[in-house]
Amino acid sequence: MNREMLEMVEVLAQEKSVPREVVFGVLETALASAVKKANFAGEDADIEVHVDRDTGDYQAWRRWLIVADDQGLQEPDRQEMYSDIHDEYPDLNVGDYIRQEVQNINSSGRRFAQDAKQVILQRLRDAEREQMLVEFLARDEKVVSGLVKRMDKGDAIVEIGKVEARLPRSEMLPKESFRPGDRLRAYVARIDRSCKGQQIFLSRTSPDFIKELFALQVPEIEEGLLEIKSAARDPGSRAKIAVQAKDARLDPVGTCIGVRGTRVNAVSNELGGERVDIVVWDDEPAQFVVSALEPAKVSGVVMLEDTHTMEVVVDEENLAIAIGRAGQNVRLASELTGWKIDIMTDEEANAKRDEETSKIRAEFVEKLDVGEDVADILIENGFSSIEEVAYVPESELLEIEAFDEDTVKVLRERARNKCLMQDLEREENLRQAEPEMVSLEGMDNDLVNVLVAHGVKTRDELAELAVDELVEMSGIDQERASKLILAARAHWFNN
Repeated sequence: MNREMLEMVEVLAQEKSVPREVVFGVLETALASAVKKANFAGEDADIEVHVDRDTGDYQAWRRWLIVADDQGLQEPDRQEMYSDIHDEYPDLNVGDYIRQEVQNINSSGRRFAQDAKQVILQRLRDAEREQMLVEFLARDEKVVSGLVKRMDKGDAIVEIGKVEARLPRSEMLPKESFRPGDRLRAYVARIDRSCKGQQIFLSRTSPDFIKELFALQVPEIEEGLLEIKSAARDPGSRAKIAVQAKDARLDPVGTCIGVRGTRVNAVSNELGGERVDIVVWDDEPAQFVVSALEPAKVSGVVMLEDTHTMEVVVDEENLAIAIGRAGQNVRLASELTGWKIDIMTDEEANAKRDEETSKIRAEFVEKLDVGEDVADILIENGFSSIEEVAYVPESELLEIEAFDEDTVKVLRERARNKCLMQDLEREENLRQAEPEMVSLEGMDNDLVNVLVAHGVKTRDELAELAVDELVEMSGIDQERASKLILAARAHWFNN
C-alpha cells in the first residue's frame, strides 16, 4: 500500500505536470478528509495528516485550536478554551494546537479508498488549473486568441491553449455573437481568483483592447518611437485614440493609418468595422481638446480649471459635427482628454460673455463706487474682480492711459477696504455657521459664506433645501449640490 502510494504520487506528478510536493499536499488533504469521514462521522473534526516522503507511511492527528476565554468556542469540535486546558498543557498558549494521534485509523474498505481518490482527483484538477494559470500569467499576454468552447448564459467560454477564459456578453461588441468553434481575439481584462472555475475574464469593448491592437499592427509602438497616450470607445461604432511621436521626424497619425490605411483598417475590421479617429496628443490641454473634437472646426476655447471644464465655441455649421450623433463625438473627446467639454455656438458664447461682463461691471460699480465707464475700462484691461484691483502691482493700473496716479490710488484704496470688509464678513459668517455644517464633505469656506448670507447656518437647514434651491443660491452644479444635501441629511438616518 505504501509503495503503491509513492508510485501514485510519481505518476500523478508527471501526468498532471505539477510538482511532486503539490501532489503530496493533495494526498495529505485527501487522507485527512477520508480519516474524518471514516473515524469521526457526525463531528466537525480538524484532522491533520503527514505522509512520509520516503516510505509512504502516514500518521493522522486530531487537533483543537486554543482560543482566548473572552472569544468563546465558535467551533466546539475544533477549539478549546485556554483556561480549560492550561493545567494539562502548561507549555501551550492561545493560537497553538492540541494534537491527539488517531491510533486506529479505519482506512480499510472501499468507501475509504473512494473518498480519498475523489478528493485527490478534485484537488489535483484545482492544482493543475492553478499551474496552467500561473504559466499563462507568466507569459504576460495582453491580447489573446482562442476558440469558443461553449456558450454559458450568453457568455463565451474561450479555450486559450490549456486554460479557459470567460468573455461576458457585456464585454462583446453590440451586434456580435459567437458559436462553439469560432475563433476570437480579446483583451485580458482581469484575473478573478475568487471566481471558482473561470478565473480569466476577457473583453472586446475595453479601450485598452484597441490600444493593444494598434501595438500589434504598428511596430513603431513596440520600438518606443510612438506612444498611445489614451483611448476612448463607443464599442462597435466609433473610437478615438491619442498618439504621441517620440521622434520628431515621425508622423504619428500617418504611421498609425499605414499605407493605404492598412494598419487602421486591420484594427477596425477586428472591431466589427468600428471607426477609429487618430488624434495627435498635445501637452497643452486646450489644443488637445481642439484636436480631439475633429473633424469639427473650433472657433475658440475657454479653460475653466476650477471645474476642469473646456468651453468650446463653434459656428452653426460645425455645431452638429462637434456634438456628433447622440453626442458621440463630444462624449468620446471628453473621455479621451479627461476634460468636461461644453459645446456652444458663437451666439451662446457672446451671450454668456455679455452676462459675465454685466456681472463684473455691476460689481465694480457697486463695490468701487465708480461709473460704468470706469468699470468698462477695468474690464477692457483684463480686470475681473475687486481683489485684482486691490492687490495687483500699482504699475499695472498706471499703464492704463485713462487713469492717472490719483485715480489709481483711489481705486486701490476702495478695493482694499472692500476686500477687508468682505474678509471680516466671511469670518463672521464662519463663526455663525454650525461646525457640523462646515465640516461636511464637499463644503468650503466660500460656500459657507454664501449659505450664511442666505440665512442657512445649520446642517439641518441645509438638509431641508431642495437641490434646485441650493444651486440657485450658491451657483454650484447640481451634482455637488445633491451630494452636499445628502451628506447633511445622513445623520437623520444614522440616529
